[in-house]
Formats: sequence, C-alpha cells, structure tokens
Amino acid sequence: MHESHAPDLVLRLSLPSAGDFARIAPEAAVKIAELLGQTRDDARAAAETTEALIADVAPAAGDITFEFHQSYGELRIEVHCAGRSSQARHPLPT
Repeated sequence: MHESHAPDLVLRLSLPSAGDFARIAPEAAVKIAELLGQTRDDARAAAETTEALIADVAPAAGDITFEFHQSYGELRIEVHCAGRSSQARHPLPT
C-alpha cells in the first residue's frame, strides 16, 4: 500500500480585512475542527487561534487569505495578508 503525503483537507478562503468579513474565518475554523472530530468546546480553541493569527497579519485594508490544512492529526491554520503571514497548529483527536 502506498501512503500519500498529501494533506487530507485543504480549504482556502479569501476575505476583505475591512468590516466584519474577517469574523467568518474563526467561525469556519470551529466548524472545520468539529467536522474533523473535535467537540464544540475544543473546537472553539481553533477560533481563538484564528483570531490571534488575524491580529498578527491584518492591516487596515486588503484581503486576508485563510488556509486550513488537515494533515497528520492536526489542523494547520495559515493566514496571509499584505505580504505578511502567520500560522499555527491545532491538534485533532486521534
């Protein structure tokens, strides 16, 4: 059997940083973590992680790109905006 090294899930979401659009990404992180087996309470940590990443990279204007990668028992969240990027890893249940 050949084992693939590709992630099981890659979801990319691009939103304007102005206004309330960026709020969608933390909510999406919770849903993704739940779909990958976390309880609602544990999945809320993914939202907190996403909010912290937004604070790291977001300027006053521009688009923010969010990437959610499920791979090797974790959810990796990457955020890119105006040439800046930040990422964090969120463990998933095994």
